[in-house]
Amino acid sequence: MPACTSTRVAGLLTALIVPAGLLTPVAAAAPGGDPVDAVNTFIGTKDDGNTFPGASAPFGMTQVSPISSHYAGYRYDDTAIRGFGHFFLSGAGCWEQGGLVSSLPTTGAVGPGAAFDTTKPETFDHKRYASPYTHEGEVGKPGYYKVRLTGYGGVDAETTATTRTGVERYTFAKSGDANVFVNVGQANDKEPVTASQIRVVGDRTIEGMVESQAFCGGKPYKTWFTTTFDKPFKSFGTWSPTGGTPGSKESAGGEGLRGAWLTFGGGQVTATTAISHVDAFGARLNLAAEKGRSFDAVRDGAQRAWRKELSSVDIKGGTKDDRTVFYTSLYHALLQPLTGNDADGRYRGFDDKIHRALGWTYYEFFSLWDTYRTQNQLLALLRPARAKDVAKSVLAIHDQGGWLPRWAYANQETNTMTGDPVTPFLVDLWRFGALSGQEFKAYQALLQNSREIPPASSPFQGRSGNASYQKDGFVQYDKDFPKKGQDTDPNHGASATLEYALADCSLSIMAAGLGKKDDAKALAEKGRSYRTLWDSSVTDRGFTGFYRPKVEGGEWFSPADKPYTPQSQDGFHEGTSWQYQWLTQQDVPGLVERMGGKENVGKRLDDFFAYGDLVKDPAKTVREEWVVGPYNYYNQFRYNPNNEPDLHSPWMYTLTGQPWKTSAVVRAAHTLFTNAPNGVTGNDDLGTMSAWYVFSALGLYPAVPGTGQFVLNAPRFEKSVVHLENGRDITIKARGADGSKLQYVQGLGTGSQRAYVGLEQLTRGTTLDFHLTDDAAKATWATGPEGAPASPCAG
Repeated sequence: MPACTSTRVAGLLTALIVPAGLLTPVAAAAPGGDPVDAVNTFIGTKDDGNTFPGASAPFGMTQVSPISSHYAGYRYDDTAIRGFGHFFLSGAGCWEQGGLVSSLPTTGAVGPGAAFDTTKPETFDHKRYASPYTHEGEVGKPGYYKVRLTGYGGVDAETTATTRTGVERYTFAKSGDANVFVNVGQANDKEPVTASQIRVVGDRTIEGMVESQAFCGGKPYKTWFTTTFDKPFKSFGTWSPTGGTPGSKESAGGEGLRGAWLTFGGGQVTATTAISHVDAFGARLNLAAEKGRSFDAVRDGAQRAWRKELSSVDIKGGTKDDRTVFYTSLYHALLQPLTGNDADGRYRGFDDKIHRALGWTYYEFFSLWDTYRTQNQLLALLRPARAKDVAKSVLAIHDQGGWLPRWAYANQETNTMTGDPVTPFLVDLWRFGALSGQEFKAYQALLQNSREIPPASSPFQGRSGNASYQKDGFVQYDKDFPKKGQDTDPNHGASATLEYALADCSLSIMAAGLGKKDDAKALAEKGRSYRTLWDSSVTDRGFTGFYRPKVEGGEWFSPADKPYTPQSQDGFHEGTSWQYQWLTQQDVPGLVERMGGKENVGKRLDDFFAYGDLVKDPAKTVREEWVVGPYNYYNQFRYNPNNEPDLHSPWMYTLTGQPWKTSAVVRAAHTLFTNAPNGVTGNDDLGTMSAWYVFSALGLYPAVPGTGQFVLNAPRFEKSVVHLENGRDITIKARGADGSKLQYVQGLGTGSQRAYVGLEQLTRGTTLDFHLTDDAAKATWATGPEGAPASPCAG
């Protein structure tokens, strides 16, 4: 194994001071100008938005951000920082969310009977040595974070990042010796660390490994790290579950307190940490690849990278806060998936073997149940070259693991969530051109996933409800069905049936495009399987007919002690029949027929959105009548803007002939997105909710998977220009756009009456010229039979 080069790299790092006068966390950006300045990374750090405020490169492997008492890392209302971790997910919902290899600057002697008493193991619990901090002067921008720790005599902590490293700079106000505690035995709250090791290498470098539990109760996985400092240690030691040992160079073992303290001469200390999911050599290589750049050089490079990403969309109009919310949403949508391969191309595959990505980037951490609805299409539109690598990465999972993933965390399938999200995810990537050259390979993998079930020996669960779905057209509801991870489809049989049908319809589109006519016909028929669960005898709130789960054998599910209600959680995952009734956008005519015609559909949508109240007071209605709790999924009959199953439902108005109401509902939903720490609806889910905002604010939304069609609504900004990688622009004009009130589309361009636009038109470069009105009575645009796109699986 080659010798470690981190000491040489560390020697090149310099310590420079960031200019003062930086923005407060919720400060609004000036209109126009640098989009990096418009971003507020504190949006989503409160009320379980679960974003992180710290530094990351676009799609970076390493993120460096503060840890407080929240399972996602940092919560804006917390009063103490436990450390700065080096791995985070953005907006995920389960507890296990990283915060690995946490470091914190401290002052005070370390030793027996000292301020940090090495004879007492609890001394090294990060809950005990955490530092209070102040929001005054705290900065959260793309690629840069700064906070004043008010403990330990005052320390200014700054972080920045490259794709594979995180860099911290600590400036101590107190004279004399100073320490950096590096904690490998603890991470984010509720993130179990099952094993760890740390060792001192030379006089500037430490390295080690953390074994932690994967997301949503997944299996343990390993992360290797190397950290180098810009000055030598004056002294050091390590701690273990029995206490600290001055001068010790290594601590290793199972779960429990473990780490190292490194003492310096005070002043300013810079640390650079690289991680790898491959091995220790990978971490060293990733560190050496950064060539010892200074903190300021790394920060400037990170912000240049973000400026390039964020400048893919220019907006004009709106308020200062509008601009901040938009660019922060775009920022959150472009944080993931995460780079998975080391600087030499090596990555750990789903067969636990080492593979190499040569000439492309292997990505990992795929929250597909979320991202297939919005973030995937946004990335494919803005960054098609990156989307190609994303598609190639998902197919590599199939090659190495034998099956396509659902929620892929590092190099394992967690079997989190239900349905079949990978199918619309990959079909949309095919539609956007990201599967060029791999179309038939992808199709065969998708067909296998659609029709079969992984063997019992496979860690993948796949469509675990396929036996009944293929035979009887529905997934049986069985709360006791065995599972390989957190979730399995029969535990939520009704919603799984709807998800399968939507996925099969999207695959039928791909089959037709590849000339597989028989497959296309059969899959389109499967796309109408949702009909098997329509119970025309169920009534609720004056409406007749709802989806209802069936048990094995085909009988309707009925609770033992009460009548069935479509507001219950029975058979539906993170929602009710009220929310899932709209997840049939692939067959709108079939849905309209079952609901008793378009007039009845409109009334049901009006009740779902509380439309009568909404047009009178949008912000109040949204907060008081919609579902606004981040985990408030059940016993509900209204729109849940926090959760995925009904994200597309505002556009169901357009698909059923009332497009002006889509614009009203979208504008009302926008009131939930604010320039504040609680300014995200529910979990951001790896950019899903943020991408929803970006699309809806631009005025176009990918409502029907696989079609490449975007359904239109009133844009929020007077002018938006999307700069595509092919050098062409999508220009969206909406003179008089005012996001503070409800507005409707009165006309488009020179008279188009279509409330949708195809991907092909967008990628050629186009101008969409919306004519808006404040008067709903004048919004008769696109209400005719040609206004909505045809449903791909109607029949």
